[in-house]
Amino acid sequence: MITLGGIIGASLFVGSGNVIRSVGPAAVISYLIGGLLVFLAMRMLGEMAAARPAIGSFMEYARVGLGNWAAYLVGWLYWYFWVGVLAYEAVLGGETMHAWFSFLPSWAWSLLLLLIFVGANLISVRTFGEVEFWLASVKVLAIVVFLGAGLLYAFGLWPNSTFSIPNLWEHGGFAPNGFGVAFTGVALVIFSYFGTEIAVMASAESEDPAKGIKQATSTVIWRILLFFVGAVLIIATIVPWDELPEPTNVANAPFTYVFTLFGLPGAAVVMQLVIFTAVISVLNSGLYSASRMFSSLAAQGFAPRLFAKKASNGVPVMALIASTSGGVIATIVNFAAPGSGIFDFIMNSAGLVALFVYVFIALTQMRLRQKMTPDEVAGLKLKMWLHPWLNILLIVAIAGILAVMLSSEAGRTQVWTSLIATGALIICWPFVRRSLAKRSAQQLESGAAAEG
Repeated sequence: MITLGGIIGASLFVGSGNVIRSVGPAAVISYLIGGLLVFLAMRMLGEMAAARPAIGSFMEYARVGLGNWAAYLVGWLYWYFWVGVLAYEAVLGGETMHAWFSFLPSWAWSLLLLLIFVGANLISVRTFGEVEFWLASVKVLAIVVFLGAGLLYAFGLWPNSTFSIPNLWEHGGFAPNGFGVAFTGVALVIFSYFGTEIAVMASAESEDPAKGIKQATSTVIWRILLFFVGAVLIIATIVPWDELPEPTNVANAPFTYVFTLFGLPGAAVVMQLVIFTAVISVLNSGLYSASRMFSSLAAQGFAPRLFAKKASNGVPVMALIASTSGGVIATIVNFAAPGSGIFDFIMNSAGLVALFVYVFIALTQMRLRQKMTPDEVAGLKLKMWLHPWLNILLIVAIAGILAVMLSSEAGRTQVWTSLIATGALIICWPFVRRSLAKRSAQQLESGAAAEG
């Protein structure tokens, strides 16, 4: 449920409409390929996490496998991504609350939502998990109803429905704009899946990390296939792709449109509630992910040691507050200076983080496997298949997605702003490296003094 909470959001409920409108019914292929790539990355991460559970997850494995530079880079990029997500979800949630209850401005609702979920995360990791479970349950229930009713509707078994399966190949064919567009569509959908790694991070804090990690990484593909690919297939079957309205808001989002066809009363209101639940669910997940990664960065010396400290309940309070502050600043910038372009830069510059993380996961798992003895490989609780060929396949596929992004103006904007943010981190690395060397020397001196 934590995995689903991290990935099911407005990108599925609303954004899937844009993918179907541009790709046609072949959008199913786009989502299927994207899901398989994420599954490969999750399996690689699962192998490493089951062998040595760590709250820092892939950052810690990158440190062991590739070196401090890799851990520093991927850790800070991941934290930066979730700070951007916090701001985006807070802004979206605040505007939704203002539309319902206008006695408070949108910015006040945004800050209030952040405050509420910071409180939930401060109590304990169990509280985070419970809150995320119930929020994710609302989304899962909505999709289950959607899939069940949609299946009946597609076969003409729903009241006032007709057999609509031919919509998949009529209206210009299954891939009306060519199968090449279906492959380029992977670049649009890959980001919808980002967040699945939260389950591995959370499993490290569970009572039985190895078991939790194995369950999360082994079953995520079926959840992705059912909820993402299944939902897109239902939409493309029921509504001809060239008749699907442009999803400019919740009222004409594809899920809302199809629920209206079902004849369900108040479809727009129900979907608004579901999407709001999705927004605050991702906000909750973002606070957890950002704080744990920031705490791990501090523990490794990539950030001030103050942020590594944890309360008696295991919550990294200072890291949580610092991460929230980043989200608050970005949120305030959006409302105070909407024309400055700063908020847009933050959103765009976090765009490539998912691809960077997947590449680092593939490279790290390859390196750690090389360091293992045959007996250690045989004793792995969870093992990546066809090593290292699937790692290479994932890296090549991501390179292809990057090339596709460079072919569009919006994609190029994300690439270049992401590279600027990455460049800023690279510039800071020599200073961090010197700090690490100084810290290591001090530890050696302390050890020598203790022995003396």
